[in-house]
Amino acid sequence: MAASVALVTGATRGAGKGIALGLASRGMTVYVTGRSKSEASATLKGEVLRGTLDETVAAIEAAGGKGIGIRCDHSDDDATRAAFAQIESEQNRLDILINNAAHIHDSLIDPGGFWEKPLELAGILDVGLRSAYVASYYAAPIMVRQGSGLITFTSSFGGVCYMHGPAYGAQKAGYDKFAADMAVDLENTGVAAVSLWLGPLLTERTEVVLRHRGEQYDEFMAMAETPQFNGRVIHALANDPKLGEKSGQTLVTAELALEYGLTDEGGKQPPSYREHLGEPRTPHPARVI
Repeated sequence: MAASVALVTGATRGAGKGIALGLASRGMTVYVTGRSKSEASATLKGEVLRGTLDETVAAIEAAGGKGIGIRCDHSDDDATRAAFAQIESEQNRLDILINNAAHIHDSLIDPGGFWEKPLELAGILDVGLRSAYVASYYAAPIMVRQGSGLITFTSSFGGVCYMHGPAYGAQKAGYDKFAADMAVDLENTGVAAVSLWLGPLLTERTEVVLRHRGEQYDEFMAMAETPQFNGRVIHALANDPKLGEKSGQTLVTAELALEYGLTDEGGKQPPSYREHLGEPRTPHPARVI
């Protein structure tokens, strides 16, 4: 059966919203979570970041899918549990989970050592790393019962190179380790866990960043990916008959796009930054139970 129901966490804007739209373009039912239902409240550098659940749901419908928004603060485990209970009640299945929700502090890209920045930057280890564990915890039983499914994490090259400081890097490295170890637990269930390294993305947040620090990122952003592109890659991955062979791996979406014959808007082929920023670590095969 082709993947038909997905959940994208943290999808009021940015990577999550774009991924949801990419899945919607394949006709999927896409659940999206976020804290802003009808009025945007997040800010960056004093600017309001546009994007709400209602806007994302409307965009999903326009893209050809069915959109369902669930207001959810992923720092609240009970709210996360309730979101999955709703999906199971309404759909009796879940084919793809995209763990994308993360706490991104205004000072993330500011210069300075980690001790010179607000301690709140460590929030990404709560809403980001821990919240992805919780979401996967509630997704796994649904997928195991149906005998199929894909759990993904929106990671990045920051899992192996210095990028935005130690909290951000630890979160991304943690995502990669989650995929590797969850895949061990999910063996022989039909469910796969994969961490995905996305390239630089064209989002509402990067628009603001470029206005403040454009000279630092101009080279990368010249070939930036649309989040929608990554959504289409994830859809292709979920429907890959050899998905099980990829379970536990950390994969670069730009490289997967080549494998699946996918391009971004205007026929652009986003590059992999493997040579410049590093490559995924290969987990050791030893298992200590």
